[in-house]
Amino acid sequence: MRGVRAAACVALLVATASLQPVTATWWLLGLNSAQIQSSAELAPRHYREECNNLTYLVAKQKQLCSLSQNVLKTVSLGARTGIGECQHQFRMHRWNCSTFTDSPHVFGHLLRIKSREKAYVYGISAAGVAYAVTRACSRGELTECGCDERIRQRPNRGRWEWGGCSEDLTFGENFSKEFVDARESRNTAEGLMNLHNNEAGRRAIRSEMEILCKCHGVSGSCSMRVCWRRMRAFRSIGDSLLHRFEGAVIVRYVNRKKRKKLRPKRRGFKKPSRRDLVYLEESPDYCNRNQTLGVLGTVGRLCNKTSWGMDGCKILCCGRGYQTMVKDVEEKCNCRFIWCCKVECERCRVRREEHYCN
Repeated sequence: MRGVRAAACVALLVATASLQPVTATWWLLGLNSAQIQSSAELAPRHYREECNNLTYLVAKQKQLCSLSQNVLKTVSLGARTGIGECQHQFRMHRWNCSTFTDSPHVFGHLLRIKSREKAYVYGISAAGVAYAVTRACSRGELTECGCDERIRQRPNRGRWEWGGCSEDLTFGENFSKEFVDARESRNTAEGLMNLHNNEAGRRAIRSEMEILCKCHGVSGSCSMRVCWRRMRAFRSIGDSLLHRFEGAVIVRYVNRKKRKKLRPKRRGFKKPSRRDLVYLEESPDYCNRNQTLGVLGTVGRLCNKTSWGMDGCKILCCGRGYQTMVKDVEEKCNCRFIWCCKVECERCRVRREEHYCN
C-alpha cells in the first residue's frame, strides 16, 4: 500500500509545469502576515482549493501543496526558517537580509542582481524547505513519508544496530527540489545559478547529518547500541552556508553545442563543486540607502567599537564614523541559587555605551 502511495506521489512530483522567469514569490509563505498564516492553517476539507487560490505559486507548487493538508504549513515553516537563519547570519553585515512585509518582493528588488547575497538566500531557502519537510516526515505530520527504512541496510561492522527513526532526508531533498526549483530554467544563466545554489543548500544539510545512539543492556552494560541518523540544528546549516558564502565563486555562462554551463569567470579558479555557492554579478553598494533595490544602508546601525570583523564600526559604518550614546539600563545582578530550586537576582542599574553609524 505504501509503495502504491509512494509511486503516486512521485508521479505527481514530476508532473510538468511551465517555468516562469520571475522572482520566487513562494517566499511570501515565510512572512508572518495574517494572510499567510490563514493560508498555512488550511481547513481539512478545503486545502486543495486554498492551494489553488495562492496566486504567487506556480502550477507545480500548487500541485505539491495539494498532496495533503499539512504540506503548505510545512513549506511555510521552511520558508520562515530559511529567512530567519539568513537574518541571523547577516545581522551584523552591511546587508542584513532585510525583508519587506508590505511588498510582493520579500527581499525588495535586491535579488534582481545575481550577487553572492542572492546565492545565499537561495541556498538557505532550499535548505529550509528540505529541513522542514524531513522533520515533519519523522514526526508523522505528513502522510507521504515517514522514517528512513533504507538506512537499516547500510553496513555498520557490528558496532551497533540500526533502530529508532532515522530522518528521511532523501524525501525532504526531493520535495525541496520539486517545489523550490519549480520556477527555474536551465536555459538561462540566472536559472542555472539559482538551481546550483538551491542544490548547495540541500547538500549542506546532508553534510551535517549526525548519528545518535542509545545503549541497552542489564545494569547499563551497553551490550547493544541502537543508532539512528538525524539532522543537526539548522544553525549549523546556516553556519556552513555562510562559510560557502565567504568563498563563493564568480562564474560566467557558457553555451556550447547546446550544453549550457557555469564556469569560473577568472582563470586559475577551480570549478565550483555542488556544495559551493556561485554568483554572476558583483554585489551592489550596501553602505547607502537605495529605495529602488530595497537596500536600507547602514546609517543608524548599531556597531561594535572594538571589533575588527563585519560588525565593527570601521567596516559596518563604511568609513563615515559613528556616534556614541550612553544609556542607563537595568539588568539582573548578584544572582544566587536558592535550594531548591530557584535563582534569585537583584536589579542593578549600569551605564552602557552604544555606538551607531553616521
